[in-house]
Formats: sequence, structure tokens, C-alpha cells
Amino acid sequence: MTADATPALVEDEQRTAAGPRVRRGSAYPRYLAGKVAGAAVSLLAVLVTSFFLFRLIPGDPVKTMTGGRQVSAEQLAAYREEFGLDLPLWRQFTDYCGKALTGDFGTSYQFRAPVVDKITEALPNTLLLTGTAFVLYTALGIFLGTRSAWRHGKLGDRVNTGLALTLYSIPSFWLGLLLIIVLSVGIGPLPGMFPTGGMESGGEEGFAYVLDVAHHLVLPVVTLVAVEYGQTLLVTRSALLDEMGSDYLTTARAKGLRDDLVRRRHAVPNALLPTVTLIFINLGRTVAGVILVETVFSWPGLGGLFYQALSVPDLPLVQGLFFVFAAAVILMNTLADLVYPLLDPRVAR
Repeated sequence: MTADATPALVEDEQRTAAGPRVRRGSAYPRYLAGKVAGAAVSLLAVLVTSFFLFRLIPGDPVKTMTGGRQVSAEQLAAYREEFGLDLPLWRQFTDYCGKALTGDFGTSYQFRAPVVDKITEALPNTLLLTGTAFVLYTALGIFLGTRSAWRHGKLGDRVNTGLALTLYSIPSFWLGLLLIIVLSVGIGPLPGMFPTGGMESGGEEGFAYVLDVAHHLVLPVVTLVAVEYGQTLLVTRSALLDEMGSDYLTTARAKGLRDDLVRRRHAVPNALLPTVTLIFINLGRTVAGVILVETVFSWPGLGGLFYQALSVPDLPLVQGLFFVFAAAVILMNTLADLVYPLLDPRVAR
């Protein structure tokens, strides 16, 4: 290696470690416009799909709301008129789209309240549960995935990947029920230590209320972390294994850098692009919640609300929740697409 080539090599290495930059005059504005337009088309498709999809569910919402009581035909007709179910399908569709574009998803059949109000009421509970789990399983997955890749083929790698694959293949509702049996109800000499469900015991205030909510939060969070961290681990491990044979890592080692420093400053930042994709997808799913887990633990979030709405079926509430779930995922995917060129300018070319 010549003396003239050394500064260029160091400069290239520093640029790689710090992350590439998007140059002025690049294709980024055109790339940005295309992604935003694609997201808008996707949202419109979700709006249309949510109307027709849930009308395929068998059952009469009006008869379900009467609870099996003897109701006259005139009363049923009055209910249908009240909720607009007596209108032709095309008229229901145009009314739904027109109101939805202004943020009005109608009135819930079973709660007799605006759908937006019910979603706003349950959203903080879902974000508390899934947001806490998201932070934990993302950090755990990246940490264990990095260590597994760096010690590829060793005992720790085999144990980590084997356990991650096992837990990832377990249905979340089954694991949740198992945790309730073992840690809530108690089994043998092991007493029940956690609540079986709900978000609070009631009657607590101040710091005692925070501790009570945290106590109820433990089992559903453990369920989500156990099932979800394996995906982040495997993606991070695979991406890092692809980077480990790169020339710039060999150069960094030849310069005398410690192995941990090479991994942390050079290999991991350049292997995070697939992990970033997964992080944004999971971030979008935090709004949607986890329907089965929230239902098993009776958590008062959007997932449990969606399950209740399906059982009627409460069409306005189901449609509104479905649109919010899909919109969150589309928004996060679009945001991930916009971040990619900041990590690698070649994406926008």
C-alpha cells in the first residue's frame, strides 16, 4: 500500500463507518414523491377494501345487538334506518368514503359512540403494552443477533438461534395462556404471582396506581417479547454475517482495532439496513396492537376492541380500526423507505 493511497483508504473507511450521505442534486426528491404517492394509493385501497371486506362476515348486526330478544319487524327496520343499513350498498359506500376522508368513521353499533372516540380511548393502552414490548424485544434481538453472528457456529450462537426459532414458532395466545396457568393461577408449589388479566385492579392512586399497572403489564409484555425478539435476532444475525467477510473489516483489524470496536463501529452500522426495515414494520404494528394477546389478557386496547367489534359485527368500528391498523403500517413502511437513502444513497438512484 502506498503512502498516497492510505489517506483515501482511511477516508473511505470513515465514510463507511459514519454512514453514507445523500448528495445534493441526487434523485432523492423524485424518490420521495414516488413513495408518498404510493402510500396515498395504498391508503385509498385500504379504505375501499375495509368497506367491502367486513360485509362478507355472516350475521345481522341489528339482530345481534338485540341480544336475542323478541323484536318486531318494525323495530328491526327502525334500527336499520338509524344506522343507515337500509340504504343501497353503493349509497352506503359513498357515504362511508366521504365521511372517512374527513376522519369520521361513523357511530359504533354496540357502544353508541363515535368510532374515533373509542379508538382514541383505547389507543394509549395499546401503545403502553406494545410500545414497551417493542423497545425490549428490539434491543434484545439486536444485542443477541450481533453476538450470535460474531460468534458464529459456537455454543452461544446455537443456543440463541435455537431458542429464538422455538419461541418464534409458538402461537402467542398459547404462550399467554401457559403463562397465566403457571404464573397467575399457580401450579403445584408455585403460587400465582401476577394478575390473570386486565390493566388495573382499581382503587389505586398515584405511584401505587403506576405499580399496579406495571404489575398487570408483566405477563403480556413477556409474552410479546418472547415471541417477537427472535425475528429481530435472526435478521440482525443474517445481515451481520453477510458483512463479516468485507474488506473494510479486515483493514480495520489490520490497523490494530479491538474486535469489539470493529464490530460496534464498523460492522453493525453497515449491517443494520434490513434490521431498520423490520424495526419500522414492527413500529407500525405497535398501533395495531396484538389482537390475540390483548384478548387473552383482557387488555383494554385496540386489539381487544377489534375482537369485540368482530363478534357483533360492529361494521363502523371494525372498518375504522382496520383502516387505522393498515394506515399505521403503511406510514411506517413509507417512513422506512424515506430513511433508506440516508443510510445508503444507492437506494434512491
